[in-house]
Amino acid sequence: MDPDLLLETNPVVLALIATLFTWGLTALGSSMVFFFKTINRMVLNSMLGFAAGVMIAASFWSLLKPAIEMAEERGSLPWLPALIGFLSGGAFLLLVDKILPHLHLGLTIDKAEGIKTQWQRSVLLVLAITLHNIPEGLAVGVAFGALAQNPDAGVLAGAIALALGIGLQNFPEGAAVSIPLRREGFSRLRAFNYGQMSGIVEPIAGVLGAYLVIAMEPLLPYALSFAAGAMIFVVVEELIPESQNGNETDYSTIGAMLGFATMMFLDVALG
Repeated sequence: MDPDLLLETNPVVLALIATLFTWGLTALGSSMVFFFKTINRMVLNSMLGFAAGVMIAASFWSLLKPAIEMAEERGSLPWLPALIGFLSGGAFLLLVDKILPHLHLGLTIDKAEGIKTQWQRSVLLVLAITLHNIPEGLAVGVAFGALAQNPDAGVLAGAIALALGIGLQNFPEGAAVSIPLRREGFSRLRAFNYGQMSGIVEPIAGVLGAYLVIAMEPLLPYALSFAAGAMIFVVVEELIPESQNGNETDYSTIGAMLGFATMMFLDVALG
């Protein structure tokens, strides 16, 4: 598609399209449950590691670095918005983690986190997965929202690279969600539905993020850093520990390295 045409498109619309794409890849990954009932621990750890690597790289190359450069161009302290936004993003996800009832795969229901409820195990499992996707959708939305302030081909390319990177890691993440649900006794269709439903929050968070940075333009460096902090929280709190289960931890590390390299390549080559 013509870049000039994309630059003339409302950034909120672009954010919606991009996050529908990332949600679609989550659903595509979840569809693997129709072909496989179990997933090898080595493969699962590699997938989770890859997702962690992509999110770490995206947090710096697509979010923190542009936020620092933006603050510097505005004549403010380059590190201040990045520091405040980054820590605020982590604090927000910590608060959500403490409040939102959820249960991680492989744990018994008495290990559920957040406010205690009588909700079914399946609901708690999906909420845990959904928690991962909030910062991803927010990051993509904020990146496209930046076009309202700076409708530049480089900014557009960076946002597209971020959406591609998040989408790439959503495919194995979708499979890493649905197939274990199948192993826990869910039907294939139900496991697929729960897996793809976990990604529906991405378009919601993406549109919200794009709209907010357009409405409150001075907050853009803070918003970019906020998304980065939220993503790093998810990586350290959830993805890395889950990828280190079992005896296949070397594959987790290799996956993380490949994920980081892939996202770095996309951002630098396209952006």
